[in-house]
Amino acid sequence: MAEAKRKVAPKAAAKKAAVKKAPAKAKTAPAKKKPAAKTQAKASTKAKTRARPKAIDTGRNALLAGLGVYGKAYDQLLAQFSSLQEQVDEAQSRLTQRRKQAEDLYKSLIKRGTAVEKDALKALADLELDSLADRSKLEAQMKKAKSRFEDLRTKFGKAA
Repeated sequence: MAEAKRKVAPKAAAKKAAVKKAPAKAKTAPAKKKPAAKTQAKASTKAKTRARPKAIDTGRNALLAGLGVYGKAYDQLLAQFSSLQEQVDEAQSRLTQRRKQAEDLYKSLIKRGTAVEKDALKALADLELDSLADRSKLEAQMKKAKSRFEDLRTKFGKAA
């Protein structure tokens, strides 16, 4: 067991030494970087002052590009609107023309209906509906027609 204790002890000492050495290395490394960090900070400040006008121009160009997109969309919208307005005006003129044609056709139909009505009234007057409604007159006409029919039959019956 003593050997086990001895083996553990050197490892623990080595770990302690390693832990102590690591902070020492860390302290020396930042000391070297400080002068480089100052140089980088000065270089970055100079780069920032040089990059600022470029960044401003880039931002301004992006804004102008956005305004250009808006302007093109607006122009297209106006063109479409004017085209649509022309179509509406054209449709309204066609509608007005068709309404006028329909009105003219309606008037001509009324005129023709009046003429047909006059002809129908004249034809009804010629029919003598009163005589057709009266049974005695109708029977007299039937007797007259039958007598004519008998006369024709006798004429053609003798000839045959």
